[in-house]
Amino acid sequence: MSRAASARSFALSIFCKICQPEVFWMRTKFAALLFAGLVGWGLALLFTRGIGDGDTLLPRPAEPQRTTTILQIDPTPLAHAADEVRVSYADMVEAVQPAVVSVYSTKIVSTRMGADPWARIFGGPSAPRQQREEGLGSGVIVSRDGYIITNNHVVEGADELSVLMPDDREYRATLIGADPKTDVAVIKIDATELPTVTLADSDKLRVGDVVFAFGNPLGVGQTVTMGIVSAKGRNSLGLLENVAGYEDFIQTDAAINMGNSGGALVDAKGRLVGINSAIVSTTKGNIGIGFAIPINLAASIMHSLVETGTVASGYLGASAETVSADVLERLQLPSGAVRGVVITQVTEGGPAETAGLRAADVVYAIGGRSISTMEDFRLQIAQTMPGSAVEIAFVRDGEAMTATVTLGQVVERPNALLEGVDVDLLGPDMRRRLGIDPRVSGLVITNVEDDSPYAGYLIPDVVIVEINRMPVTSLANAQGLLREGRNLLLVTYRGQYHYLSLTVE
Repeated sequence: MSRAASARSFALSIFCKICQPEVFWMRTKFAALLFAGLVGWGLALLFTRGIGDGDTLLPRPAEPQRTTTILQIDPTPLAHAADEVRVSYADMVEAVQPAVVSVYSTKIVSTRMGADPWARIFGGPSAPRQQREEGLGSGVIVSRDGYIITNNHVVEGADELSVLMPDDREYRATLIGADPKTDVAVIKIDATELPTVTLADSDKLRVGDVVFAFGNPLGVGQTVTMGIVSAKGRNSLGLLENVAGYEDFIQTDAAINMGNSGGALVDAKGRLVGINSAIVSTTKGNIGIGFAIPINLAASIMHSLVETGTVASGYLGASAETVSADVLERLQLPSGAVRGVVITQVTEGGPAETAGLRAADVVYAIGGRSISTMEDFRLQIAQTMPGSAVEIAFVRDGEAMTATVTLGQVVERPNALLEGVDVDLLGPDMRRRLGIDPRVSGLVITNVEDDSPYAGYLIPDVVIVEINRMPVTSLANAQGLLREGRNLLLVTYRGQYHYLSLTVE
């Protein structure tokens, strides 16, 4: 018999035995009991042992209980309705572009190229060599009669200023005034019915808002870049060189490069929110860290310069320093309850003392605006108009209090080199009036107050050529060259050069 036939015969015999009624019933009962036992054993194992990793699912007394993380999931798809998609800002850009201009500055600088042999023989000064320097920046037209806001560093020290419109019209510009402490300057062109840009309230700007930077970077022509507001209220950056300035910058990643200075930073509605001013970079090019002056600050400086020719600042009559956590604890203030500045000194008879403020008071709000650093404190007071009544919120001995202070006035002298001494850059008109050689450059003294500590040393029409053996090229440059103590000045007056030793306190 073959193997297949033998296998079929064996299977048939087994089937017949199983199908016998008594045998089938017994085997079925045995199989049922066996199955039930296996199921029970499996369930017991499941509830006493983990699946695959050996960990217990029911907590043991000696082991900590696990917690479950609940994830918030929104499975709904993104909306793609046509009316919610913004694919272009071209209409807004076209409306702003005509009001953004290029500002060209020209400086005539004299440098000494080595000792003149005739000067060594006769003891006179060496002959300076005249050079012409040109600069490029941007500006924003804010009035139809030609007032333009730009940066102080764009126009500082310029002998000539010109403005190029986007339609290639060119105008000579006049400097109305400048404030090195905020890096704001105002110039004017003789024209009417000019395109302008609408100003926004920069205090309402939020981190994450879309913004656009307009200007003429690197002289390539008017350019627009896009980004967001990266931060607000940036200060203590040291961007205002050689002056104790008021820093309150808007930070943005919209690309800003050389030539963008003085240009417009606008929001998505095309409203002016800031004046592009500076960048921080390791490559001298844009890396996404740019800064703009808030338009609220720039506009207040502009109004003061246009209306008075000076920058009028509010005066509180108190000095302060930033409050640290240690100081808060020593002043018995609730930890983390108040951020502010502590008043360190109050001027006798000043507005602060008159309103009842004292040393050790912790100021945390001025005019409803939170104050957390000394820079915030200085800026908020400085940009408030003199004569204004402002509410100051502070804490004294753990108790929250308020005081209403009527600010006094501090008139900043934008052209002050020393206490009571005003200067101006030696330009063509001043040279002609004083009969000064065109090769001479520097700062000409325009006014010396009678009560100035330098009244016995300096007089009007004296030209400061060098300070501490370095050429003077601008007001900021001269302020940076002066140092506390003895200084050596090279001056010229009525065609004669003199060295003057001056002590600065």
